[in-house]
Amino acid sequence: MTIVRGELDATRGPVSETEATAEVAGVLPEALTGFVGYLLRRVHAQFATFADGPADDSRDFLVLDALTRGDWVSQLDLAERLGINRTIMVAVIDRLEGRGQVLRTRNPENRRQYVLSLTDEGRAAVEAGRRAVAARDARLTAALAPEQVARLNTLLARLLAPGAEGLVRGTEHLVEQAHHRLRRLGDEKLSGTGLRVRHYGPLAILADHGPCPQQRLATELAITGPATSQLVDELVDGGMVHRGRDPHDRRRHALELTELGHTRLKTVARAVDELAEDVAELLGPGGDEELRALLVRLLEPAHPGVSQGAGRRG
Repeated sequence: MTIVRGELDATRGPVSETEATAEVAGVLPEALTGFVGYLLRRVHAQFATFADGPADDSRDFLVLDALTRGDWVSQLDLAERLGINRTIMVAVIDRLEGRGQVLRTRNPENRRQYVLSLTDEGRAAVEAGRRAVAARDARLTAALAPEQVARLNTLLARLLAPGAEGLVRGTEHLVEQAHHRLRRLGDEKLSGTGLRVRHYGPLAILADHGPCPQQRLATELAITGPATSQLVDELVDGGMVHRGRDPHDRRRHALELTELGHTRLKTVARAVDELAEDVAELLGPGGDEELRALLVRLLEPAHPGVSQGAGRRG
């Protein structure tokens, strides 16, 4: 799954620029739009195209806003609650401390921990940040009525890490945090297999369509050529996909699942199904369908007709 440019996946390390900018406009794949996690990925990518500033600004605000609720006795705990990679969190706190917005002191009860406190400069920055977040959210969620935005935020908050509900404000930040968490949860289910949740799409499409050109795979996944190449290289290197000649046009190559690829597809499909079940449980009765419908509404201006494929799975 795609995450914001320059971000780190907390369980897998750096995400490449190619993957971070993979999404392209177009009709969304019907085979994937039944998944809350996939729709979150697309909404997150859509929001990112309207970025007003660097990704650092978003993380800085999340930390400052969380600290308005009081001092935080563990920097690492706050990082986990907000879904921020530990290495990135250190840089965030260094930056905020350098601006005089956060005070970092040793925890007298545990010298290995830092207590984080908000300064007057930090409170002023939070107030300005909240106004900016509200204005930006209003633009990003213009397709929804106010009561729909409120419901969307309620459902998104249920997908956050334990203890994070109430710490994250604003639709854009909730989408980002929910997207990152579902990505991590899905990839954790595949730990040790060499697979990631994002491999489900290409494997499933190749299984359904048989040998097909890489360009068609890119179209079916609605991602860029470079992002498709990166995915295909991973699958070829893993022995799951074979590059051969297109039986319909011998002048071009076609991609086909190997026997191992079919086996691996079953593995990743189980993880995807388990993640969908987790999402449904977190959202409560009817919550997954309601959230999908709201996410589709956000995507419809950029993807007319998307709703036709968005009624299945969690």
